[in-house]
Amino acid sequence: MAGTIEAQQISKSFNGQQAVQNLSFSVPKGRIYGLLGPNGAGKTTTIRMLMDIIVPDSGTVILFGEPFRREALSRVGYLPEERGLYKKMNVVDMLVFLAKLRGMDRPTAQRTVHAWMHRLEMDDWVKKKVEELSKGMQQKLQFAGSVLHDPDLIILDEPFTGLDPVNANLLKKIMLELEDAGKTIIFSTHQMEQVERLCDGICLVNKGQSVLQGSLKEIKRGYGTNTILAGVEGDWNFLRGVAEVREVFDTGNFIQIKMQPNADPQVILKAMMEKLRVNHFELTEPSLEEIFIQAVGKAAA
Repeated sequence: MAGTIEAQQISKSFNGQQAVQNLSFSVPKGRIYGLLGPNGAGKTTTIRMLMDIIVPDSGTVILFGEPFRREALSRVGYLPEERGLYKKMNVVDMLVFLAKLRGMDRPTAQRTVHAWMHRLEMDDWVKKKVEELSKGMQQKLQFAGSVLHDPDLIILDEPFTGLDPVNANLLKKIMLELEDAGKTIIFSTHQMEQVERLCDGICLVNKGQSVLQGSLKEIKRGYGTNTILAGVEGDWNFLRGVAEVREVFDTGNFIQIKMQPNADPQVILKAMMEKLRVNHFELTEPSLEEIFIQAVGKAAA
């Protein structure tokens, strides 16, 4: 099935430095897709090529099933990493201005703006000037500007920047609601913990190249359950000498045990029960950050 947007072997270099190299991925309609990687991996350059802000040196972008046309950008919402707000305007006037640029008449724009201000819990800020808002409030304001025109595809570059945990959770909830409404969302982040409850698919990028991509569930399933989370009473340091154990970490309330490849967790449990009181024993999937580190290591080998 064709994606809402596809990158086909796109590349870009600056002054001889390769920023993105032969990168391909496809984002299905109505899904949240994560473009992930460390700072400097090429995520923002990729997004700017998808948006035609910069032109790829090679490769093709397919948007809504057709070769890229600028007219199709009317169906796209974009939140850039850098803020592009008019700081001397008040909140409502600025958003109404952005909505009118998208073709809305003033009454429709005003209704839409106030609805989004309420949804983003910003009713008390509508008459404030943009410069009076905190960084987090400005980020929410910029998010509103990217979705006012009800786009089919929403591209968010580091959307959680400047947000406290409460507002980050609010934004995650809204993103999931937009997915339920059939919108396609791409978001870029280096904070991989943000991805776990949001993304259906991911593309992990390092040094401008894809090192791992596909369904998040399938990727995690493919890496197996290589970690034990245990609650114990007693001195557990002897576990470092058990053959099936690779590493042990104290996380506070629990210990985290990384198993050797193909290790039998029952052997570890038996060793624990001989010397410790075991209150909790759970096999867990590796975190996305752990998967990324492994994938980058394989790519570099």
